Amino acid sequence: MSPLDPPGSQAPQVPQPQQPPPQAPQTQASHDPVGLFEATAKPDGSDGPDGAAGPGEPREPEPGGGGGHRKRKRRWPRVLAAVVVFVLLVVAGIGGLIWQRESSYNGNIERIPGAMPSGKSRPGPNVTGTENWLLVGSDTRADLGTTGDGGRVWKPGAQRSDTIMLLHLPADRSKAYVVSFPRDSWVDIPGYGNQKINAAFSFGGPPLLIETVEKLTGARIDHYGAIDFEGFKSMTDALGGVEVDIAQSVYDPARKVSWPAGRQRLDGEKALLFVRQRYNLPNGDFDRIKRQQAFLGALAKKAADGGTISNPFKLDRFLSAFTKSISVDDKVDAGKLRSLALSLRNIRPANVAFLTAPNKGSAQRGKQSVVLLDRVKAGALFDALKTAEMAGYVSKYGGVNRVGTVS
Repeated sequence: MSPLDPPGSQAPQVPQPQQPPPQAPQTQASHDPVGLFEATAKPDGSDGPDGAAGPGEPREPEPGGGGGHRKRKRRWPRVLAAVVVFVLLVVAGIGGLIWQRESSYNGNIERIPGAMPSGKSRPGPNVTGTENWLLVGSDTRADLGTTGDGGRVWKPGAQRSDTIMLLHLPADRSKAYVVSFPRDSWVDIPGYGNQKINAAFSFGGPPLLIETVEKLTGARIDHYGAIDFEGFKSMTDALGGVEVDIAQSVYDPARKVSWPAGRQRLDGEKALLFVRQRYNLPNGDFDRIKRQQAFLGALAKKAADGGTISNPFKLDRFLSAFTKSISVDDKVDAGKLRSLALSLRNIRPANVAFLTAPNKGSAQRGKQSVVLLDRVKAGALFDALKTAEMAGYVSKYGGVNRVGTVS
């Protein structure tokens, strides 16, 4: 109102410019590259969200109240697609990590060129699906390991094989059989005549030892693996130690170590002392074989039951120690190791049977103390290896070593 206007008069109304109608909300497509959100612009020309009427248009009811239902129904496939993409990315990342570690483990393992013999006189193939591995432990006393990344596995005349085991795997992989050969077993070594079996390793390395075992048993050896005692030490420490039971207190005069009766917890250093003892045991080398088997059983049990498999850090430490400690023939590639591991995934320590090649005990040959194998009983065992009838052999003849408690 102006001060010149009479009282009570009204100020004239000034017409306001007409405002443009509100714009339809922009679609979210430009901010939604994945497509998780629905655009609000509809192909039928309506501007309201989810098919709602635009300004001034009556809203038509959705049949069955279906507006929200249809919205969820249309969004769900895209949400699912996004989740699937995310999962695939995660799986790809984990797969890459597993591949990297597998590649690392495979790179740790030393391959031995020419470990397998090449002669035409070798036994024929084994029963389809079965496998025989010759596993050897070195008796070297070097400060550094002689297998895996520790150095050469064999130097002529420098060492003999302290532990000789034949691992037999049936086709169904329901069990595993480990047959130990006393290292003083008196056998025919090709080209050298009758000698202690561990001399074959000294004379000709892995090929001659494999040839000797094949000639003795008539069973073909498919693969070869070697590990020395330093490897046992590192694997034991990687698992945090293992436990064994000793029947009676015993003293090792060679290493001046007393072993009290009862359960013993072994770290890597004690494990070496345990598996190396030979003197002052009631049955000498035969008891040492059982100690070695008991240790391997305890190692397998700890790896399977000690939370190792479920703990990626512990599993990595153990597999790193294991793969750095072993040497295999050059036919064992990463794919073979992967297939072997998968085939053995259901075997538990209780499914592993430890045996010793049947023998008649110790005897003298010249100035040497040797072990004479029992031709009849050992022959039945070797036939079972060739024909994949180890379960039947054990059922008929027994012979499985009890390694729960040892001397």
